[in-house]
Amino acid sequence: MVTHVPAEAQGDERGALLAFIEEQRGGIRRALLGLTDEQARTRPSASELSLGGLLKHVAEVEQSWLARARQEPPAVRRDETNWHETFQLVGDETVASQLAYWEQVAADTEKYIRSAPSLDDTFPLPPDPWFPPEGRVSLRWLCLHLIRETARHAGHADIIRESLDGKTAFELVALEQAG
Repeated sequence: MVTHVPAEAQGDERGALLAFIEEQRGGIRRALLGLTDEQARTRPSASELSLGGLLKHVAEVEQSWLARARQEPPAVRRDETNWHETFQLVGDETVASQLAYWEQVAADTEKYIRSAPSLDDTFPLPPDPWFPPEGRVSLRWLCLHLIRETARHAGHADIIRESLDGKTAFELVALEQAG
């Protein structure tokens, strides 16, 4: 971990969970600092992953889980025909547009989690074959899942960025603080 998440106020579990989600979001945002859209689309390894694609993916995933919690359809429905597009900037999508979208999603997540009566409140999982039938998860589970999902991809972002220009997470923190 290259940044510190301040301790939450006594008993503010929501604040702690939201702070850890935000800390992991920061890792992905920092990996994009100073890059052009062309660089963000680059896939510097055998993997199909790019920084722009990771950005788009984590924004879509966060929005889709928030939609599930609200029991609404996600903004973008993915299936086997378009799943590959969740990891690519397509058409006129840019890093700036995806960062702006993710910022709005993050604000919606914060507002929803802060306003929910309880983190113990549950919502149904969709009827997709990879979920247990009639499964339900809590808002606490949702927050933990977003931490895990975002952290996983923040690690990918670190590797991709270092492969592009040699900048490490520590250098990117310093660059962000200087900027």
